[in-house]
Amino acid sequence: MPAFVFPGQGAQYPGMGKEIFETNSVAKEYFLRANEILGFEITQIMFGGTSEDLKQTKVTQPAVFLHSVINVLSKGDFSPEMVAGHSLGEFSALVASGVLDFDDGLRLVAKRSLAMQKACEKEPSTMAAIIGLADERVEKICAETEGIVVAANYNCPSQLVISGQVAAVTLACERMKAAGAKRAILLPVSGAFHSPLMESARFELAEAIAVTEFKLPKCRIYQNVDAKGNTDVFVIKSNLIAQLTSPVKWTQCVKQMINDGATSFYESGPGSVLQGLIKKVNGEMLVNSY
Repeated sequence: MPAFVFPGQGAQYPGMGKEIFETNSVAKEYFLRANEILGFEITQIMFGGTSEDLKQTKVTQPAVFLHSVINVLSKGDFSPEMVAGHSLGEFSALVASGVLDFDDGLRLVAKRSLAMQKACEKEPSTMAAIIGLADERVEKICAETEGIVVAANYNCPSQLVISGQVAAVTLACERMKAAGAKRAILLPVSGAFHSPLMESARFELAEAIAVTEFKLPKCRIYQNVDAKGNTDVFVIKSNLIAQLTSPVKWTQCVKQMINDGATSFYESGPGSVLQGLIKKVNGEMLVNSY
């Protein structure tokens, strides 16, 4: 059974989406529609902007979402049996599974990105990648470190991202290396995503979700918060809101999808980050771009 996965923030690159815009009339219509919904020419930034232009959160999240979603919507009949998305990618998965329509999905992503940017500006915060240390050890060090620092992204075995206040993350990194981590690297991000510092953004997103129509999914959606294949709309909404302040359980999602019958994975969106992570979870899986 094929499983479709969608990347999150960080997968963007200059020129993303330009080829499909120029060669697929359906894709072109979606991109032009996106410009209208967002109120600015995101296509100009995606197709001709620099890496720095694409790093703006208000641009990055809609851009990755658009590339991922338009890639599947422009290919005609798309009927997945299981989907998942990494962080932001969960919104792409919801559109791909029919829970959200294109317009509503993009509006929610735009509101999410702005809310997260505002939360980042309230307090200096950051994230760091911890390589080569057991998850349990990383969790314990975070819990014992002064200030706010938590496990944020369970990306693959022995690769976990932590998130929190700058001083707390920096101190935790020192302790991780002393505990045997191969690497503890501060990431070039604007804030502490998937941590308690995103609480104000979680509240804003909850308000937006409350007035958005969510339809019954065409397939199971494996969500970051609980790593389960969900079909209940109430659960899907609750998990989507909780995701902003909860860790991304990507390793657990991949393992659960395999347990539930996934025999191959296809990544729809810019880059191939998720393909690499999935291979580290299970090197025997067939993993490709879609």
